[in-house]
Amino acid sequence: MSNFKEKLPIFQSNDVQISNVVNAVWSIANTLRGAYRADKYRDVIIPMFVLTRLEAALLPTKDEVVALYQSNPNTPEKVLENKSGYKYYNTSPFTLENLQNDPNAIEENFIAYLDGYSCRVKDIIENLKFKEQVHTLAKSGRLFTVIKKFSQIDLSPSSVDSMVMGYMFEDIIRRFSENEEAGSHYTPREVIALMVNLLLIEADEELFVDKKELKILDMAAGTGGMLATAKSYIRKLDTGATVRLFGQEVLDETFGIGRADMLIRQEDSDYFVKADTLKDSDPFPDTKMSFVIANPPFGQPWGGKDADDGVEDAVKRDHKLFESTEGQQGRFVATPGTSDAQLLFHLHGLAKLEENGRAAIISNGSPLFSGGTSSGESQIRRYILENDLLEAIIALPGQFFYNTGIGIYIWIYNKNKSPERQNKVQFIDATEEFVPLRKSLGQKRRELSQDNIRQILQWYDDFTENGHVKIFDKNEFLYREYTVMQPLQRRGYITKETIEKAKSVPFLAKLFDEYQYQELLEMEPRSAKDEKKLQDFVAGKIKQEAILDALRKGISKETYPNFEIFVQVIKDLLEDIKVTPANINALALAMSEMDKTAEVIRTNKKDKPNEIADGIVYDKTTKDSEIVKLTEDVEDYFAREVYPHVPDAHYWFDEEKGYGAEIPFTRYFYQYQAPESADKLLAEFYDLEAELQTLLEELKHD
Repeated sequence: MSNFKEKLPIFQSNDVQISNVVNAVWSIANTLRGAYRADKYRDVIIPMFVLTRLEAALLPTKDEVVALYQSNPNTPEKVLENKSGYKYYNTSPFTLENLQNDPNAIEENFIAYLDGYSCRVKDIIENLKFKEQVHTLAKSGRLFTVIKKFSQIDLSPSSVDSMVMGYMFEDIIRRFSENEEAGSHYTPREVIALMVNLLLIEADEELFVDKKELKILDMAAGTGGMLATAKSYIRKLDTGATVRLFGQEVLDETFGIGRADMLIRQEDSDYFVKADTLKDSDPFPDTKMSFVIANPPFGQPWGGKDADDGVEDAVKRDHKLFESTEGQQGRFVATPGTSDAQLLFHLHGLAKLEENGRAAIISNGSPLFSGGTSSGESQIRRYILENDLLEAIIALPGQFFYNTGIGIYIWIYNKNKSPERQNKVQFIDATEEFVPLRKSLGQKRRELSQDNIRQILQWYDDFTENGHVKIFDKNEFLYREYTVMQPLQRRGYITKETIEKAKSVPFLAKLFDEYQYQELLEMEPRSAKDEKKLQDFVAGKIKQEAILDALRKGISKETYPNFEIFVQVIKDLLEDIKVTPANINALALAMSEMDKTAEVIRTNKKDKPNEIADGIVYDKTTKDSEIVKLTEDVEDYFAREVYPHVPDAHYWFDEEKGYGAEIPFTRYFYQYQAPESADKLLAEFYDLEAELQTLLEELKHD
């Protein structure tokens, strides 16, 4: 075991005292009543909280920075940063405390205070759209009070470290967010702790040599909590490696908070950028990452009317680039359904990894199995598995997140698996690993304890099957989809009943639509387009009746056991009406039924290889499909699963569209529980009835 691995697992306590500060902030929000709706308190509280933290960090060097700037307003930015001790500064003489010395000029001076910040903080203020709120606060007479109350909160780095600040951000954002938004900005810290430990426990030792630079990316960074936790844990390993953080966030407010936290922790905030991971150019094009850690949004559309402008075009361009360069450029091997972009974030993360890099990415259950064989989801899973990138999937319980009660999964990717893990995928069912919260936070009612995390890591590291762990060959989840049909054996009938069925044949039904016809008839005036449509329906009605009348002339008790002959009979009945061969065939199918005593239709034609085999024509109406794992012989599968039920079935395989992949995680851990016997249920019912009767008797006597 490597030296750094011996130090795992690493934890940071969740038992942090944040209630006093959070309650103080909550009390400040009460002063906003009347001027703001409750759902808009956040527009003031969050920016002021950020500014309070930023100022608290700057206060020890504030006077020196102001003096230097006043002596020479052209002092280079870098010099002022060095003097402040951070990668930001404030040249204004104002602080939240001394702003209170002149209540009559509070608005003007506060704007000057905000303008005194360096460009990085101004960018944060702009993204939080805070200046828009200053006038509202001043006009309502609340600006002075808000500034005074925040100045009384101690958020200095010496009193509140970055981890505790993370919890404060978490709780404040949750409290001041609308229900549907709460939780979209952060991941519970104990889940991040698990993810970081999972990244480290199988990481290449070469990543941790002295003076090695580790690069960590979160491409859905929110407020930066994952990045902060990852760096904090790696520091505790004391390996000598340096850590650089890279983050992307698309939402203005959360980006502002995340960049502020980067500044406070003296990180290079230039690497925490506002960018749409799916749409915008890679902000770090020349940088490959040691680790990727992310919690992309669940169910975020990347295409269609609900997607953000430009995203769909950008995703499709990237996919075409990937295809045209055979994977040498671009990220997206395929595109999933437009309603959920989760797997696109996975592909982005994989594209950014170094050759020995690892990733931990959260998802809900959908990316595991959604989509048919040829779907983008299936082809993305296939790409991941065929390239042996997936190391493990860990299932966590529901009620872990603040805005959703559903269960979640952590996907662990590794571009350089250890020999024993090569071509293997490990499943860990950790759905019973949790402790209940003493008090619910939104929909979060559970959390991971240190013992829970330790147990999951032990299962992971042991790499041994038990009731909670399964280990599979990667091909277990790869499959072929075969098209299956039965020989064309149909018996035809020309009766009132079968003619009624023929009315539903698409080409015949489209000739005349009674509802649309009446609607057009009542329309006055009609456009030229609507008039044409009306006349088409008039002509269609005539043709529809002509076809049905012609078929009625053939009504008899005769049956037709040869489908080809039956098609010819229909054709002869309609010889005076223009009907295409395909539509005649459709009528014949509707007016016939499968009959194993009917003649098998044979042909010498070879123009339809997916419907003809060995001279036998197969019935498209019997088309079905069978999913066969790559690990299983197809003939053995059909002999066991198909031929006993359909002995004359024939299968086809499409080399281009027939390969797929799905990961039905829960199926492998499902345990059947037999229902209680009827006698036991009946006995319980009688017991309840007797108990109810006793209670009723007691009420009578009362």
